[in-house]
Amino acid sequence: MPPDNEAIAEQVFAALADPSRRAILAALASGGPATATDLAARLPITRQAIAKHLALLADAGLVTAEPGERRRVRYRLRSAPMQVAQQFLAALARDWDGPLGALKDQLDRDARGPPQPCPPKPRPSSPKPRASSPKPRPIRADHRFTATLAVATSTGRQTRP
Repeated sequence: MPPDNEAIAEQVFAALADPSRRAILAALASGGPATATDLAARLPITRQAIAKHLALLADAGLVTAEPGERRRVRYRLRSAPMQVAQQFLAALARDWDGPLGALKDQLDRDARGPPQPCPPKPRPSSPKPRASSPKPRPIRADHRFTATLAVATSTGRQTRP
């Protein structure tokens, strides 16, 4: 079963999230294989911290441990996991290229200014009559001398306050 590329990319991104691990990878890339002690001499990080970072980088597949002389372990870069992460980013970039291109085109059009307005439509010679609102009903008194106010609404129903 082939390894899950998304899981590999996730491990690579997690490993690259730390600036110390990025510095270790840069030192290995520029100076070639090295031990934790060699890297500690080149970087402002303790040997113990470098050893912990190298273990995490090895778990992510970014470095391999090679036995050396006198029980010293040399670490060498591996490019395969980094290539998987690059492919993941390239696929993501392809998905973004279309929408980002459309956004750029829209912003360019907006920067040129608004489009020319259409000529105004001719107005009718006589204005349209407006619908009249319903007239309120008058207050009326019943035989007990109480007043009732009926208010007409737009639906034609009467409400009493």
